[in-house]
Amino acid sequence: MSLIKSIVILLAGISAGFINTMAGGGSLITLPLLIFLGLPAAVANGTNRLALLVENLTAVTNFKVKGYFDYQFGLLLALPAVIGSLIGAQIAVSISEQLFNQLLAVIMFFMLILILWNPAKKMKSSEIIFSRKRKLISALVFFLIGIYGGFMQAGVGIIIIAALSLLTNFSLVKINSLKVFVVAMYIFTSLSIFIFNSKVDWIIAILLALGNGTGSWLASTLAVEKGEKLVKLILTITVFLMAGYLFYRSF
Repeated sequence: MSLIKSIVILLAGISAGFINTMAGGGSLITLPLLIFLGLPAAVANGTNRLALLVENLTAVTNFKVKGYFDYQFGLLLALPAVIGSLIGAQIAVSISEQLFNQLLAVIMFFMLILILWNPAKKMKSSEIIFSRKRKLISALVFFLIGIYGGFMQAGVGIIIIAALSLLTNFSLVKINSLKVFVVAMYIFTSLSIFIFNSKVDWIIAILLALGNGTGSWLASTLAVEKGEKLVKLILTITVFLMAGYLFYRSF
């Protein structure tokens, strides 16, 4: 692998790790980039997951140190997500590369709508008491999120923020601490399916993981909302360019 390619992957990982931890959508940069660099879609998907695992474990540790974590509620969301991710990952390693690229392009535009909508604005610092019914609804929602995360992963952080903004009144910091825990849990299980099917480029995955972990540590150390407007601008431009490229490539 050339030095320039290595630097590009590392910088993309740092950017993605920062964006994923602060809000979500970092895989909308790394996943299309890996495909652009020549990895088959399924291999790009699996390779990206090792970096995401490192990224989210780093963020979970940092959030825990800061005191922003709820293990009980986190497990309630993570367990159904893990089950769903196994279903989604099995689908991901089975579909054609052309269909995957087309779906990724469509999903990127959908994620752009969520980015511009900014569900984080709806969040308040006060918290609510969860009834059994609300907990069951939350578990079902995160089972479906797990299916999507196991299949695609790109933009799942934005979906989780949107879901929890409707289900809770948690602060943005607590939302993000739950998000990284849930993702870390189901990424671990879904990654095993990609590894079993030999869909991971280990050299690129390790390099990308170094970048993602660094970006995640920086984001969870800084104030969560700092630099949000700039991130949205960069991510919006990237989504349009990469989605257009994927549509062009898939026909």
